[in-house]
Formats: sequence, C-alpha cells, structure tokens
Amino acid sequence: MNIRTLCLGILNFGDATGYEIKKLSSEGRFSYYIDASYGAIYPALTRLHEEGMISLREEHQEGKPTRKVYSITEEGRQEFIANLSVDPAPDKFKSQFLFLMMCAENLTPDQIKKIIDGRISYLKCECSHMDEVREHCDHAGSQFVIGYGRAMCQAALKYMEDNREFAEQIGKDTINVEAAE
Repeated sequence: MNIRTLCLGILNFGDATGYEIKKLSSEGRFSYYIDASYGAIYPALTRLHEEGMISLREEHQEGKPTRKVYSITEEGRQEFIANLSVDPAPDKFKSQFLFLMMCAENLTPDQIKKIIDGRISYLKCECSHMDEVREHCDHAGSQFVIGYGRAMCQAALKYMEDNREFAEQIGKDTINVEAAE
C-alpha cells in the first residue's frame, strides 16, 4: 500500500483535511497500516486532486487560515477499489522491545524485569483500549481489524506471561558467567 491508497481509503470514510488525514494515519484508526508524513500526504493529495481522484473545497475561518477539505470522487473511489484488489505486501514488524530482548544478555535481571513488566502493562492497556473501541464500533471491517489486533495482543501477552521466567533467567545467566570469570 502507498500513501495515495491510504489517502483515498481515509477519504472513502469521509471528508478530511490534510491535517486530519495525518492525525488519522499516525494516531487514529489508520495508524496501524503504513507510516505517513506530511511530506508524503500533501504531495499525494495534490496529485490526486490534479488527476480528479479527489475534490477540494476551501472553508474560510475567521482568524485562521483557510481549511482545505478533501473528498473522494467517484473516479477516486474506483481507483481505491482497484487498489484493494492488489495482493498486500508482507507485514513489517519492528519492535524496540524485541531489540532489547535480543540483547538481554547485556542487561541485569532487574533491567529485564522492568522491561518485561512494562511490556505486560502496555499489552494489557492495548487490549483494554481495543475492547473499548470495538464496543463503540459499528463498521464490520473495523470490527474484524480490531478483533485481529486484539488476538495478536492477547497472544503476545500470553507469550510474555508464559516465558517471563526464561527471559529473566537471561540476566541471571550473564551475572553467573561474569562471576565465574
């Protein structure tokens, strides 16, 4: 998926400004799919507008800059639907937590415990947040995505709880090796 498809997808759900598209793609319900910067969003919106895929209306605001509100056109909706037919690229997963755990032999048991406690707390909060969002969501596709995300989060939480002792042992093994030297 590219920024162009992301913008069309967001606009498929309703009109939005470039700022709102950025916010939805970084903090909102579209934040789980691809990273999008203002430097990528605004040029994509310009091209989409020039190609007739989206329309633009300006809303004047007193004491503020004019808002540019984008809407998807029928031509844009057709391109969006065509883009949905393309096989998705493999998911990319990046995790600073996993990097820390890969290098855990350089950490103390207390540091590892703190990292694991933090991850478990984070995962529980994420699961709770998804439960709240899902409870108020009536869009079938979003329900599926939230359910998938929650299942992944629950699996990670279970793995953390089931393997906590193993992870904490890494730091203890390091201390024992250093003490033996």
